[in-house]
Amino acid sequence: MKVMITGGSGYIGSAVLSRLVEHGHQVQAVVRSARSAEAVTRKGGTALLHDVTDVEWMTGRLRQTDAFVHTASPQDSGSAQFDDAILDAVTAAYAGTEKPYLHTGGVWVWGDSQHITEASERRPARLVAWRPEREARVLTSGLRASVIAPAVVYGNGGGLTNLIVQRPTATDGVALLLGNGEQHWTTVHVDDLADLYTLALDRAPGGETYIGASGENPTVREIAEAAFAPGTPLRGEGAAATRLWLGADFADALLLDQQATGARARSALGWSPTRPSLIAQLTADRAPAHA
Repeated sequence: MKVMITGGSGYIGSAVLSRLVEHGHQVQAVVRSARSAEAVTRKGGTALLHDVTDVEWMTGRLRQTDAFVHTASPQDSGSAQFDDAILDAVTAAYAGTEKPYLHTGGVWVWGDSQHITEASERRPARLVAWRPEREARVLTSGLRASVIAPAVVYGNGGGLTNLIVQRPTATDGVALLLGNGEQHWTTVHVDDLADLYTLALDRAPGGETYIGASGENPTVREIAEAAFAPGTPLRGEGAAATRLWLGADFADALLLDQQATGARARSALGWSPTRPSLIAQLTADRAPAHA
């Protein structure tokens, strides 16, 4: 298939692009810079240097494709308008067709929950409060459109776990934990997530959300214990300190206590995560002890 992707040079999108190319798809990635274009080309994609919020241009380009995967997000106050433009374009281009569209969401829309499923009540963190309205638009669009909701993504040197592993220690040499460190993060390896996108492109009938979670839900403290040498002192810094460091909205998302299994993606699409768990990977790549 001829597949268009946004975010093809980003953390998730680049992994998806690589997997699509491996499966024999012709991938066009819309990028904003020459540097991103080079990254896409190295992975076997064709770069299109243009603004993805140009609805008329995107509509015309999409009409020439067989499928569309949207992974890009500015992650700022313009995120809602950014996705609105994407949805305007794909709706105009794919209406009346069976061409698949995959829209990227995220697990933070469910808020605090120890058993998150796609049917769980949405109580989004403020950082992603704009997402549910757009996701509902995707699922009721009449297109063969699906939402992929990644858990906390790790692997290949990237991901939010670097906030824990690479953070400077306190003046007393203690490794500080986000919040009290007891909150669970539901996780997924970026390469397993790329497999899910590829499967959904082929198999998802549209109108459904699929949580991309491996079923491994460690606490922030457990993540730090795996990352640092045994005996490294750890201390929760408290929610207020985390908010002061990262800003309230981002911090509150990281302080959510969440657990999920990704069961629907497994049963409906045949997804089977196989990469090392976050704890196993961090243990293998353990950072040196703090002084």
